[in-house]
Amino acid sequence: MIIRTGLAFGRYARYSRAMTTPASPPMAPLTILIDADACPVKDEVYRVASRFKAPRPEVHVRVVSNSAFRIPDNPRVKRVVVDDSFDAADDWIAEHADARSIVITGDILLAERCLKAGARVLKHNGEEFTAASIGSAIATRAIMEDLRAGMDGVGANNLGGPPPFSKADRSRFLQSLDRVLVAMARTL
Repeated sequence: MIIRTGLAFGRYARYSRAMTTPASPPMAPLTILIDADACPVKDEVYRVASRFKAPRPEVHVRVVSNSAFRIPDNPRVKRVVVDDSFDAADDWIAEHADARSIVITGDILLAERCLKAGARVLKHNGEEFTAASIGSAIATRAIMEDLRAGMDGVGANNLGGPPPFSKADRSRFLQSLDRVLVAMARTL
């Protein structure tokens, strides 16, 4: 690719020279890894990822699960079906997470593994797990697990849980994913 720069005007026009610069190599793609078995925002990920085209880096999506299900007909979206052994999908995601990855999961322990690998991690509601927040999330998870284990009989399953997934959660997720993708495209 030849880019003409440094054009002169007036009486110096005949002395200006065209400068050539080689075309820059394409940017390596960003990858979104979805822990897909219980992910309510897969369609939103496909939609946001499809908007990222040159000159931005492309965004590839890997939908990781224990069973096959429908994905869009898009060459940048691939289905990864792992065996149904315990944490097989989590292991695959953690092995493939790196600084050019965004991981979508609600699994706190998987989030910790991916953060250690340098990935950015979003929950389904758009909240981002960070190195500063993951410790308290793991501690809260352990406390809740102990509470459930210590309650026998009535009430053992009535400790509550996350609130139902709402339109506001979906909107917050879309904004967060777009914000993280733009930030990563600028810095990498």
